[in-house]
Amino acid sequence: MKATPLANPILTVGAIPNPPEGQKISRIKSDPPAGMKSWAWVILVGWLSLSLLNAEESVFYSEASRICGFDPVRVVDAASILAIGKVYEGLYQISYQERPYRVEPCLAAALPTVSDDGLTLTIPLRTGIRFPDDACFKKSGGRGREMTAEDFVYAFKRLADPANRSPGFGFFRGRLKGLDEFRNLMESNPAGGYGRFIAGITALDRQTLRLELTRPWPQALWVLCMHFTYVVPPEAVAYYGDNIIYHPVGTGPFLLASWRPNYRMEFIRNPEWRREGRFEPHPEDSNRAQPLLDRVVQYVIGDPSTQWMMFLKGRLDVSGISRDQWDAVVTPEGKLQPEFAARGWRLYRAPATDIAYIGMNFDDPVLGTNRILRQALTVAFDRDLWGKFFGARILPAAGPLPPDIEGYRPGQSGPPDLDRARKLLALAGYPDGRDPATGRRLQLSLDLGSTDPEVREAVELLVDFMARVGISIKPSYYNWPVFLARIERGDSQMFWLSWLADYPDPENFLQLFYGPNASPGVNRSNYRDPLFDRDYEAMRVLPPGLERRQVIDRMMDRLQEESPWIFLHHRVNATVVQPWVTGWVPHDFPYGMFKYYGVDPKIRRERAP
Repeated sequence: MKATPLANPILTVGAIPNPPEGQKISRIKSDPPAGMKSWAWVILVGWLSLSLLNAEESVFYSEASRICGFDPVRVVDAASILAIGKVYEGLYQISYQERPYRVEPCLAAALPTVSDDGLTLTIPLRTGIRFPDDACFKKSGGRGREMTAEDFVYAFKRLADPANRSPGFGFFRGRLKGLDEFRNLMESNPAGGYGRFIAGITALDRQTLRLELTRPWPQALWVLCMHFTYVVPPEAVAYYGDNIIYHPVGTGPFLLASWRPNYRMEFIRNPEWRREGRFEPHPEDSNRAQPLLDRVVQYVIGDPSTQWMMFLKGRLDVSGISRDQWDAVVTPEGKLQPEFAARGWRLYRAPATDIAYIGMNFDDPVLGTNRILRQALTVAFDRDLWGKFFGARILPAAGPLPPDIEGYRPGQSGPPDLDRARKLLALAGYPDGRDPATGRRLQLSLDLGSTDPEVREAVELLVDFMARVGISIKPSYYNWPVFLARIERGDSQMFWLSWLADYPDPENFLQLFYGPNASPGVNRSNYRDPLFDRDYEAMRVLPPGLERRQVIDRMMDRLQEESPWIFLHHRVNATVVQPWVTGWVPHDFPYGMFKYYGVDPKIRRERAP
């Protein structure tokens, strides 16, 4: 569901504003001193944090990307969702250890009771779940209160409120009785407010929620695992207003202790869980209560070399492996080099449920109306050199669906058919890559949301691929929030993004091409195709089976023909984990999963460099 920076590609929504004047969102001063590089400051802070660590305290250290804030309805990037999942919770979650993945209760007491026609879901909620103490609870002098079904009704209304510009509304559009009507009324007459009744989302009592569907929805429970309907108390939104992005007030396992954008986030164990006797048994040991960690400390590092140096020195507990380090860490057989295996490191490798792509803006007058030009760009892409550049860290992509998702088509490596690309260019009106009206080479702009060295090298390859057929690509580099804001406004002609699955169903990827989901929704290319939309609307109500597969295949064929994207690759995740980390398993949907991680302080003291 997510978008991510290119060094670790995924998607996000709007840009995060600067903290308000005088706003204190961190208890820890962590800006680098004047003259000190940010990466050096991160290493120094990491060293100090570990040197001052309580010997018996369980602290997890990791890298994080810059986030867009802590409001569940407003973000769709993986980094922000990972942060939100530490402090907020929803009705359901995706199983941590069980494969194939399944839906299991989180704040719901059980899976829903479903009516005979499949259109009514009755969801019992857990009792005794409380929001943490916070100044927003003015009536109780700052004491947190119990979560109720009305809080979830409110969460759905925030999601549908057009003022919030939630990228998640597309998941629910046309699905719940009265929700679209509520959205339309809020747009035409916002003065009516959230007091309006929604027939399909009702609190039957304090601990029972009822959802009424407009039509069958096979993916409903998967979508209810997503962060868009995580429960947020109305008091917090009323008290903090737009600054709710800096002040999360959730029922999750951790509280935000400090946040310095661009440098550091720290989370502490939510004391409400222990105070109210909330016991969440760990899947590996039913006698151990979650969360296992006392604190989580995350650094915004950015530079892969710095991140790797910190992992080598034991300052980070998990790390990916960059292209530069790959051969030194991993053997040709895909195992850890002996010197690192001797340290007790663990290596996990698995294909990711994601797709990296070059999106082409259909609102752009050059690309949007010229299907043959888009086809030419796709044909000119050199999958052979691209695969050699990234090595064993990617799989070639033949469409948006990744491995293990119904409808996946394996990609093929190989050199491009440049003769065909040049013929297509001529048919598109650009013989030899030139505009006959001006005699100039066709120049296209490509927006990037990262300045990572590996991204720059990969972009140089892309520029070279297109130069072979006479097309000039002009790359422009932006910070992540500005980059996303440009895409949302439709200012980008072409852009490099990735999408990481929210749940294991093809709908989650094919929605990226559905016309009504155009920006600020998840259809960032603003692709509009009545034939595709018709098939998408048919597919999304069909259960898995032959009929649905035939519709999916037809949609995949249509995307190959229309070429709204250049399909780049699917990542192969490779993660190394320190020997003192417990409970960590690879997961395609790791949001809210930090409660399962543990750290053994004794092993850290014995084995950390």
